[in-house]
Amino acid sequence: MASGELFTVPIPSLKSHQGGSIVCTCPEPKVYVLTWTSPPDNRLTPVFNTALITALDIIEFGYPPGVVVTTSSISKFYSNGLDLQLAVSTPGFFQNSLYPLFRRFLTYPMPTVALVNGHGFAGGFMLAMHHDYRVFAGSKGYLCINELEFGAPLLPPMSSIFRIKAAPKVYRDMVLEARRFDAKAALEAGLVDAIGELDAALSLIKERALVKKGATGAYSLLKAEMYRESVALLDANGKDAVNPSDMQAVEKKRKAEGAKRFKEWKETQVGDKAKL
Repeated sequence: MASGELFTVPIPSLKSHQGGSIVCTCPEPKVYVLTWTSPPDNRLTPVFNTALITALDIIEFGYPPGVVVTTSSISKFYSNGLDLQLAVSTPGFFQNSLYPLFRRFLTYPMPTVALVNGHGFAGGFMLAMHHDYRVFAGSKGYLCINELEFGAPLLPPMSSIFRIKAAPKVYRDMVLEARRFDAKAALEAGLVDAIGELDAALSLIKERALVKKGATGAYSLLKAEMYRESVALLDANGKDAVNPSDMQAVEKKRKAEGAKRFKEWKETQVGDKAKL
């Protein structure tokens, strides 16, 4: 076992995803670094999400309160988001897998830091935003919400975290332009708190005395109140939950009604011209 290694949680293989692992190390007292490896690009599959929630449970219930840092051993990707085809074909994926993962980070009872070492696209960016702090490592990589580019809706539980944590102009550029933020742009936009490698994350933790913040037991409750809009959306189920098919059905109805109105208008134009 490597020096400072506390435990490993396996990520089973699933269809085209070969699986991998999440390794927890402790570079400094009460600083728990979760490093995931799920080639080729750390997709948020059901088994990945379950493994990550398990790792968070092990830290909360098996170790003293401190700080959790997440990162990837794959230098190009922090996470490339969902496997969309797998997500929509897996019953209950959003309500039973993805949203519980986001909620776990959002209300985790100790500080969390996303050490973004490569691309964080779509769901990968969302995962980083559900952490309390973000450090952008390396000179390469982008943070991007690229649903616009592949024609997918941005569901309310996904978008709410950006409305809460990003400035309105940044949110607009992020969603309606699918802007890619490199480390410098992300820092200027307030999407990350620092630029650098693990040492930058450790410096941030030390400067803000984050190791001590979870000691009183109030950290999770404070965050649940701070982000209650997102918590409520992530917790919604049944008729209160919004699924991609629901949004697509509404859009399909809107287009059909609009096309009908346009056809009716066009017919009146033909009639008016015939009278001349």
